[in-house]
Amino acid sequence: MSETPTTTYLLTGGSGFVGSHLADALLARGDSVVVLDNLSTGRLANLSPHPGLRFVQGSVLDELMVDELVHQCDVVVHLAAAVGVKLIVEQPLRCLTTNIRGSEIVIEAAHRYRKKLLITSTSEIYGKNSSGPLREDADRILGSPAVVRWAYSTAKAVDEILANAYHKERGLPTIIVRLFNTVGPRQSPAYGMVIPRLVEQALRGVPLTVFGDGTQTRCFAHVADVVDALVRLLDHEAAVGQTFNIGSADEVSILELAKSVIELTGSTAGVDLIPYAEAYVAGFEDMTRRVPDTTKLRMLTGWEPRRRLDDILVETIAHARQETASAQSPANA
Repeated sequence: MSETPTTTYLLTGGSGFVGSHLADALLARGDSVVVLDNLSTGRLANLSPHPGLRFVQGSVLDELMVDELVHQCDVVVHLAAAVGVKLIVEQPLRCLTTNIRGSEIVIEAAHRYRKKLLITSTSEIYGKNSSGPLREDADRILGSPAVVRWAYSTAKAVDEILANAYHKERGLPTIIVRLFNTVGPRQSPAYGMVIPRLVEQALRGVPLTVFGDGTQTRCFAHVADVVDALVRLLDHEAAVGQTFNIGSADEVSILELAKSVIELTGSTAGVDLIPYAEAYVAGFEDMTRRVPDTTKLRMLTGWEPRRRLDDILVETIAHARQETASAQSPANA
C-alpha cells in the first residue's frame, strides 16, 4: 500500500509570528514547507530545523524568485506583510508597496501555475466599524485617505479584491482569512503589538502604557487556535472562494488587559494613559470595539478557540521571561 503523498506548502513571511507556528503544524503532520522571508520582521530563530523545511531569504517583491518557488510548491499561503500599527503609521509607503505589489506578484504566480492560494487579511479591513460582532459582509467604515492609519486597511482591501477577482474571473482557487488580534509565543513587542509590549513593560518594572482612555475593547486569540483554523480551511475544499474571520469573541478593555498583565507578572508598575496623538501622530483614529463573528468558520469546519485570555497571558509571560533569561545568559553575552 502506497503512502499518502505529502503536500508542499510555500509560506511567504513564514519565519514571522503566525507563519512559523503554521510551519510547525504542517511539518508535524508530515507535509513539506518552503519559507520565503526577507527577515525584516521575522526571525530565523522562530524556525526549528526539520528535514521537511527549506528556508529561502528573499522578498515577495522579487518576481523571479516568487515565480520559481510557487512553481515548486503545491499550495501557497501568503502571510508576508508589513504589519503593526506603529510600523503602518511610521512607514506607510513601505506598507503599501509590500502589501499591494507583493500580493499582486504572489497572486499572479499562483494563477500562472494554478496553485491553491490562501491570503491572510486583517480585521483592519472593517476600519472604524465598532459594531459587533462583525460578520464577513459587514461594512467598511474608514476615515480620510489623508490619515495614514488606514493605509494598511486599504492595502489589504486591494489584496482581497484582487484575489476575489482572480477567483471569479480566472478560476484561481483562493481562500481569504481575516485575522483578528492573534497573540502568543514569538510575537515581538517591536511593532506596536499590545500584549507583548505590556508584558515587556511589566517585566522591566516600568509603567504600562495604554493608549487613549483604555476603554476600547479587543479580542485576543492564541496563535495555536488560529493555526488550527488555517489548517482546517486549507484542508476543506468548500472554503475555496470564500472569506473567513478568525479570532476569539471574548472582549476585554485594554485597561483591564494591562491590569491583568500586572497581576500575573507580579509587577509593582502602574498604568500610564497616553493620548493617541502622543503615542502615534496628531489625528490618529482608532475603533472603540472590534469583535469577530466566526459563525461562518465554525459552521464549515467545527472550529472553536480552546484557549482563554488568562491562559494566553500566562504562556506569553513565561515565554518573555525565558527569552530575557536566554539573552542575559553568559553564552549570549
